[in-house]
Amino acid sequence: PGRVAVAMSGGVDSAVTLLRAAPNAVGVTLRLWLDPKGPDAERACCSPASVVAARETCHRLGLPHVTLDLREEFRHVVVGPFVSGYARGETPNPCIRCNGSFRFGELLAFARRAGATKLATGHYARIARHRGRLLLARAADPHKDQSYMLARLDPARLGRLWFPLGDQDKEATRAEAARAGLAVAGRRESQEACFLAGDDYRSFLERHGLAARRGAVLDGDERELGRHDGYWRFTPGQRRGLGVAAEEPLYVLETRPRANTVVVGPRHALARRRVAARGRLYVDSDRVEAKLRYRSPAIPATVSSTPRGFVLELDEPAYGVAPGQAAVLYEGDAVVGCGVVSTARDD
Repeated sequence: PGRVAVAMSGGVDSAVTLLRAAPNAVGVTLRLWLDPKGPDAERACCSPASVVAARETCHRLGLPHVTLDLREEFRHVVVGPFVSGYARGETPNPCIRCNGSFRFGELLAFARRAGATKLATGHYARIARHRGRLLLARAADPHKDQSYMLARLDPARLGRLWFPLGDQDKEATRAEAARAGLAVAGRRESQEACFLAGDDYRSFLERHGLAARRGAVLDGDERELGRHDGYWRFTPGQRRGLGVAAEEPLYVLETRPRANTVVVGPRHALARRRVAARGRLYVDSDRVEAKLRYRSPAIPATVSSTPRGFVLELDEPAYGVAPGQAAVLYEGDAVVGCGVVSTARDD
């Protein structure tokens, strides 16, 4: 009774989460697939060194630790769709796919097998009651908030989850670990898209099936301005690496996979006001704040549901909206919807 399963990454956040869950906790670490040719695999949250660090933290506190080897499952569910998404001309976010379905699904299944009533993780997010139901919510520290990356979590699962760090900042977490004498108190942050193992995603994609192939860089009037080495190397809003000389700054507007072309234009041509997404609304909403990329500010919008997701009418234009990225919807701090951008237009 009262047992808590704690997801252990080997870093300071999960170590402090373990402290909060002790003494009746069991640590669990997922060993996931990493590109063996990546230059910095040791920084990944699922590297062998991270597994060892997680185990040592558990044993330091006299708690059991279990490692689940899910390398092949992860490669099939997360890495494969990442590569195929780029092949389709999208800009996928593998961390949302991992956290929103694969990772938490496996961890909650383990928690059931271990007889744990709760699963605790070191994510900076909160769970709040909003409009009569439990929903994911932003963390207190806006600089560490991870609600965007967790937005695909089914609200039906939230009753079994615990995010003990959601009300504090990173400095408080490190201080707590240092007071407890944990060796991970000063460990570096793990990287995003862990399976890249520190590599550039373009190099990774080229090693995993997307061949370099010369194509045209076009302007809005279909005039050729230059050449590129593969449409999948570019994403809407990108400015660098175009290899085109122009009187004004140019940005990627879209990519065309079948023709292997990249269309560029001035920044104002990036503006998009209508965005369609595949996904779901967790509560009926009319007005939301829509976050269309992890590092982008949220934009007020009117939302309407569709058979496969929702459509956003943005109050002000968004720039660099990319198919494949997540559209996360907020009411205040609560996440009220999440989807994957399918199309974006300027009207």
